[in-house]
Amino acid sequence: MKFLIVGLGNIGAEYAGTRHNIGFMVVDHLAAASDAAFTSDRYASVATVRCRGHQLILIKPSTYMNLSGKAVHYWLTKEKIDVNRCLVVVDDLALETGQLRMKSGGSDGGHNGLAHIAETLGTTAFPRLRFGIGHNFAKGFQIDYVLGRFEKAEAEAVEAKLDTACEMIQSFAFAGIERTMNAYNNK
Repeated sequence: MKFLIVGLGNIGAEYAGTRHNIGFMVVDHLAAASDAAFTSDRYASVATVRCRGHQLILIKPSTYMNLSGKAVHYWLTKEKIDVNRCLVVVDDLALETGQLRMKSGGSDGGHNGLAHIAETLGTTAFPRLRFGIGHNFAKGFQIDYVLGRFEKAEAEAVEAKLDTACEMIQSFAFAGIERTMNAYNNK
């Protein structure tokens, strides 16, 4: 069985290591753990890993965050993957840095990448792995915050949770979303 794992972020060196690119960081970590390499393809960089007999197609959209739906739609169609087997890894301001939550769907919470995916797919019912980036910014400075780099303590908190995020992705594929949420969301 095939799954599409979408790490959200922005391409380019100026965005590398920023809070908004946590999705890229997670799929990079999963690919590296499996000795898989990303190659440039249509609308995304793509890598494939195996997990207990399942094929995980990892993508990092090259469309920039606000047009992520274009890449998601293309790869779901190309690989003939149902939307319920598509997991979007996304940064989340509502969670403390390093907190992880999996959801089966829901609102975009003001996240432009999720909003464009929902608009393009015509549904908000797609799984997502929310990776907390905190919300330590003054009013009016949200964009600067999400496009900023992690402070040292934040970077350590993120690094400490990358393995867990990858475990959650693998569990999503072999155990299903309900069992994964039950096992990990309350930790």
